[in-house]
Amino acid sequence: MSPATNTVTRTPLLPPTRAEYCVIACAEAWRDNGEVLASPMGAVPSVGARLARRTFAPELLLTDGEAMLVGPDGSPEGWLPYRRHLTMVTGGRRHVMMGASQIDRFGNQNISCIGDWERPTRQLLGVRGAPVNTLNNPTSYWIPRHSTRVFVEKVDMVCGVGYDRVAEHPGAARFHRIPRVVSDLGVFDFATPDHSMRLASLHPGVTVEEVREATGFELTIPDEVPSTREPSPAELELIREVIDPQGLRDREVKG
Repeated sequence: MSPATNTVTRTPLLPPTRAEYCVIACAEAWRDNGEVLASPMGAVPSVGARLARRTFAPELLLTDGEAMLVGPDGSPEGWLPYRRHLTMVTGGRRHVMMGASQIDRFGNQNISCIGDWERPTRQLLGVRGAPVNTLNNPTSYWIPRHSTRVFVEKVDMVCGVGYDRVAEHPGAARFHRIPRVVSDLGVFDFATPDHSMRLASLHPGVTVEEVREATGFELTIPDEVPSTREPSPAELELIREVIDPQGLRDREVKG
């Protein structure tokens, strides 16, 4: 009688979802940043920042949104007084990932109002901290629904400062940099001679034509556009089982 054998069969991981590609794209924004304060705004960027900290960017600093430095699991790691926080903000040692109600080809961002400022058709958040963020530390953007209403030829009001305006006043933006824009369709950067927006990668299942149709200005599109990096099995397990078991990422990104 042959001895019994114990085998463990692991359930194969389901393929990455669109939301998980977006998480990876957001996480990559903080690659090689070193010891900077990551300030993600939104579920997908928050999952991305925590994933980056757990994997390829262990030097990243995360906060609880108030006064504590926290680890990727949310446990306290230190105290961040408001004065110290402001020093990091104004000295280029923070990398924010904000949202945008409108963004144009040079990275000018609007979260304040739609329509003429004196009589807007829609009131939004207000300028908030966008000018300080964009002039004093790197600022990326997360846009969960890519459309011509968001990617516009000209923003109705400038809140976050883009590359064309910085060129007019270079001394006012020593730490200005927009590393990337991530949407539910792809990843975009400003690696062009005039710092206009370029399509850097497509999420799987998305075509260049879809991106063109959903963008209200002419994008720079390379002859060959790569696919957004696929999450590894280890990264998928972290996203699904450790960082975001509630599936908050899927509430921001459909499909």
